Amino acid sequence: MDERLLARTFVELADNLVADFDLVDFLRLLTDRCVSMLDVSAAGVLLAGPDGELRVMAASDEQVRLLELFQLQSDEGPCLECFRTGAPVTVPDLREKAHAWPHFTEAARLCGFGAVQALPMRLRHEVVGALNLFRATPGPFDPADTPLAQALADVATISLLQQRSAERSTVLNEQLQTALHSRVLIEQAKGKLAERLGLDMEEAFSALRSYARAHNRRLSDLARAFVDGSEPLPDLTS
Repeated sequence: MDERLLARTFVELADNLVADFDLVDFLRLLTDRCVSMLDVSAAGVLLAGPDGELRVMAASDEQVRLLELFQLQSDEGPCLECFRTGAPVTVPDLREKAHAWPHFTEAARLCGFGAVQALPMRLRHEVVGALNLFRATPGPFDPADTPLAQALADVATISLLQQRSAERSTVLNEQLQTALHSRVLIEQAKGKLAERLGLDMEEAFSALRSYARAHNRRLSDLARAFVDGSEPLPDLTS
């Protein structure tokens, strides 16, 4: 464990609610750091929208994003169970859940995953989403990793909720609506850039994200500018 990276991650997760807070980039930071610091192969985050339905908001790679979407479409899987119960769901061997989640376990197997753990993003009794952690090989999760992953999820949840005042639910709903719109723009920009430069979707996302950070731009604003062509972005497509 890189203690300096761990400390920096907690600071970044706790100090992201600034005026230009970008929820999609914030949650992608959470998934990326989970993969970097924990014994997991991939991670994803699902958050509840204004209607109470879960949406895929971040994933450490494109394959996991598609698997999370499939989980929602098939209405079965660890993240849904975790969100509905507000309790962690740990499955060291996905084959053990083939009877309960037949569609999800088969899709996860095809993606190369053998174990999964879902942790609630919860503040007291309010569950706003879930963090999904995937491992390629079956087997127990590191007992030291689980409390750390839950701590990361907890800090991220507090950051999402701390700016709520008397109209707490309205504020979060507005954030989520904005994030959902940003997610659509980012997906459109990924597709456009991937086609233009002959990249896969994950490489396109990395290029967008790196450009945004190098030029001190919000990822969603950069995606909008690239999609609608409102700004010349020569360095991005060169």
